[in-house]
Amino acid sequence: MKVNKYYGAAISAFIIWGFIPFPLKALAEYPSSQILYFRILVSVLTLVVVSLLTRRQQWKETKALFQGHAPKEKRKFLAFTLLGGLLLTVNWLVFIYVVNHVDIQTGSFSYLLCPILTAVLGFLILKEHLRVNQWLSVGLSLMSCLLVGTDSLTNLLFSLLIASSYAFYLITQRLLKDYDKIVLLTLQLLLAFCIIGPSYSWFVGAEAVPITGHFVRQIVLLSWLFTVLPLFLNLYALKEIKSATIGILMYLNPIINFTMAFVYFGEVASNQKVIAYAVIFLSVILYNLPIGKKPAISEA
Repeated sequence: MKVNKYYGAAISAFIIWGFIPFPLKALAEYPSSQILYFRILVSVLTLVVVSLLTRRQQWKETKALFQGHAPKEKRKFLAFTLLGGLLLTVNWLVFIYVVNHVDIQTGSFSYLLCPILTAVLGFLILKEHLRVNQWLSVGLSLMSCLLVGTDSLTNLLFSLLIASSYAFYLITQRLLKDYDKIVLLTLQLLLAFCIIGPSYSWFVGAEAVPITGHFVRQIVLLSWLFTVLPLFLNLYALKEIKSATIGILMYLNPIINFTMAFVYFGEVASNQKVIAYAVIFLSVILYNLPIGKKPAISEA
């Protein structure tokens, strides 16, 4: 029963993230930059309050860990924390724009690409090993991208921007793996808001729409239910579930997105895109097959 709680938390997190187009579509009349600005603001305020109430020890541990590092490691921490905040900002902004002004399929496709792209970056940057079936999966993913690109180059570029920004973000998290994830996220969003916060008129521009009660309600929903809550559920699940298992469960998110796009929002796809989606799903299955994987050694 104990393990079931953690699986339940992980599954709940990705199901919640799968329905994120609803609050975004409800704000479609607002510019993407305005939605992002207030999503970051409400999220970071929420995380700061949560940190003050429940995570003071983790902040103390993070401070002690940082102070114990050599100057080179301190610079690395600051650089990757700032870079993580910028990458997350770009990822959120482009995803909001794509869902509201392109189509949900494009955003969903990007999150099917993301784990495989992250694996390739892990190989190139972190020298992580990839099995033969995973390299075959990379090849299928490239084929899928070519199919989408020949049908709509713009959609492919948006998908690659979303996938690559989040993949690079995940790489920065691996490079800072010794630090508490909630503390890191809070610092990243604080830094991001320090950059965009003072320049609302420039960041949002003349397209800003007057703020209404509807806008505030949807932003709070987006920030609390679709950002902070699933994040905590995901981190809670990681206490007992292997990250590889979480990596498989995360595909619930784009699968739900695709289902919503076609069934609820009435989006359509060309035959070429349908083939591309089928190829990427096949690559995801192939990537996660335990071919050539060393069996886990059971502990006495």
